Amino acid sequence: MQAGKVNAQKLVKLYLARIRAIDKAGPRINSIIELNPDALSIAKMLDAERKIKGPRGPLHGIPVLLKDNIATADKMQTTAGSLALLGVKPPRDAFVVSRLREAGAVILGKTNLSEWANMRSTRSTSGWSARGGLTKNPYALDRNTSGSSSGSAAAIAASLAAIAVGTETDGSITSPAHVNGLVGLKPTLGLISRNGIVPIAHSQDTAGPMTATVRDQNMSTASTTASFTVRVDPVADAPTLRVATAAGNEDSAIGLRVNEEDEREGLDITSHGETAYNK
Repeated sequence: MQAGKVNAQKLVKLYLARIRAIDKAGPRINSIIELNPDALSIAKMLDAERKIKGPRGPLHGIPVLLKDNIATADKMQTTAGSLALLGVKPPRDAFVVSRLREAGAVILGKTNLSEWANMRSTRSTSGWSARGGLTKNPYALDRNTSGSSSGSAAAIAASLAAIAVGTETDGSITSPAHVNGLVGLKPTLGLISRNGIVPIAHSQDTAGPMTATVRDQNMSTASTTASFTVRVDPVADAPTLRVATAAGNEDSAIGLRVNEEDEREGLDITSHGETAYNK
């Protein structure tokens, strides 16, 4: 893309063609639960922006897939693979989605998962959901993909996008990454906000990238995390929490004051920071 040999529109078209060829036909991997109908128009806009202003960063124009339990306030559904959530529209993008859009990524679609991220029942099946059916392992179609980020893992293993975002409570990124030969990262809890993700356990849930290479993993992680810094407010003489943007600029409009009462109650800087950022 930097050399001008391919642009975002071309990349989206190539991935869509591959999805049609091997995910919806042929071996029918069945990793994609829904495609973004606006992906090509978004790619066109980002190509025009690149020509005028240059790229926003390394993710500018790069197609990204999201696990279907990550909210998007667009034309796509967010169902966690369940028929019960069909038609329920999130009021806004999940934090991780807003970061990806800010970085210039093209949200290509949603991936299948173990329904409700494997919390459907004690007899749930990895990679199966009522909405999406069963996702197959691209390396061995009769083998389990593991889960619950089954579609995200299978899609990247089959080269259906550059990056996919999964979620993990206990093994739902790392296990399917292992089974599908990927680099999967469960970030330190709180490094990526859980806001806008269908929850299981507040003490363990997090989103994380799934990629084919370590280099892609590093690029995607850097673009989806927020760095938290505590500075002293010279007016109030009290510590204030600030959130840095992907470009490294501190957002002074959102600050959380940490007072003595918070400290006595054991303030969780990370969870408060998520609230401050999303407000």
